[in-house]
Amino acid sequence: MSLSAAMKTAQSSFSNVGLQSAVVSKNIANASNPAYARRAAILATASSGATVVETQRAQNEALLKQNLLSISKAAGQDTLLAGLSQMKMMLGGEDYELAPSTYLAKLRDNLQTFADKPNEVSLAETVVADAIDVANSLNGTSQALQKLRAEADADIDTAVTELNRLLKEFKTYNDKVKQSTAAGAPDNDALDQRDKLLTQISGIVGVTTVNRTNNDLALYTSDGTVLFETVPRTVSFQPTTTYTAAVDGNQVLIDGVPVQAGAGGNTSAQGSIAALLQIRDHTAPTFQKQLDEMSRTLIAMFSENVDDGSGTLVPTEGLFTWSGVPTVNSPGLGAVIKVNPAVITSQGGNAMLLRDGINETFNVDNNASFSELLNGYAAAFETPTTFDPDAAIDTTGTILAFSTGSVGWLEQVRSAATTASDDKNALLGRTQEALQNVTSVSLDEELALLLDLEQSYKASAKLVAAVDEMINALLQAAG
Repeated sequence: MSLSAAMKTAQSSFSNVGLQSAVVSKNIANASNPAYARRAAILATASSGATVVETQRAQNEALLKQNLLSISKAAGQDTLLAGLSQMKMMLGGEDYELAPSTYLAKLRDNLQTFADKPNEVSLAETVVADAIDVANSLNGTSQALQKLRAEADADIDTAVTELNRLLKEFKTYNDKVKQSTAAGAPDNDALDQRDKLLTQISGIVGVTTVNRTNNDLALYTSDGTVLFETVPRTVSFQPTTTYTAAVDGNQVLIDGVPVQAGAGGNTSAQGSIAALLQIRDHTAPTFQKQLDEMSRTLIAMFSENVDDGSGTLVPTEGLFTWSGVPTVNSPGLGAVIKVNPAVITSQGGNAMLLRDGINETFNVDNNASFSELLNGYAAAFETPTTFDPDAAIDTTGTILAFSTGSVGWLEQVRSAATTASDDKNALLGRTQEALQNVTSVSLDEELALLLDLEQSYKASAKLVAAVDEMINALLQAAG
């Protein structure tokens, strides 16, 4: 090897070590950055020695796509579970002590006691107080449900705003990737940022990617709607500020196509938006329908058959009545059912009218042992009735069985959601771990590589020193 060739080799080595050291230093500096993918300086052999050809970024497209899917599913499941847990808290938590079924059972028991001792005013007052508790439970739970729907609607609005922002930012980095790839030097930092945005987008809406020319990405939702193709598509939503059972929320539109709500305890929702739509439009309204059906049945159970003047008996409001909605079959009855003021002492009523009749005197002789109406009410608790199939519980059964079934329905859905959440988050954890094994920085490996680079540097320095000695020897010999 000539001295000039040796110097070129040393010069190339110094250059390569410098570039490789810069890549390793950047890896070490970003070791704790989850959005950073490890870099590697790729070498090729040239006449003057190894030459750095390019800096490659660690990646695995299959694992990245699986990770995006896992993020979407876990985000949707967790969002649904949070809503169901909030619904459970409306009923008092683990023991469901605030559920209508709890107060209905108490009302039934005390009503039977009153029917056995119909002359006891204190028992009449107790039954009225129990009825007020039932009405308050139905009212409070209904109001909390509509508040939950309003909160879900507000969260949807926030998610849509964030999704539009992320898509706009995604375009910025996608354009950088396209331009740099077309120039022959992909912008690895832009790729990192683009992947980071993809993970954030997938938490809001399920997304699939299609890689095109120059590493251009097109994004589609899980049901095939275009989300991004060269430019972001418009995601629109008109929030609703006030909710009642009769109010339906607006759709979320992506490029004019409605986002479909999730379904089931193990929800089909991918991303938070679909799960929020499920809570707002399906889960909470179904539970509200159950409350409305309980209210309708109670009003019918305690109604009084009164002569309309022509000898025809017509049902008339009894212990339970309502306000604010046109008919007993209107949505939201659970929010407005109330106890008839005629039996509430604090409102000028008389609790003993429950025994004698609110709208007409049935106990014409003022008999202290009269219990015909009370026995009829107690028997109604054991009489099967028909319920609306939309309530998602058995359509035939007693009011107590239906109210208990409502609690069971919520617990069943929540239990399924809890199990599914554990499974989907476990899958997400494994997917993320597999992806990080490919893309994340290992400090041990990088530090070992630095030691190798140090040895290369020392070897090149020795080569330069040897060449220097040879040149000095030649100069001395020539002198």
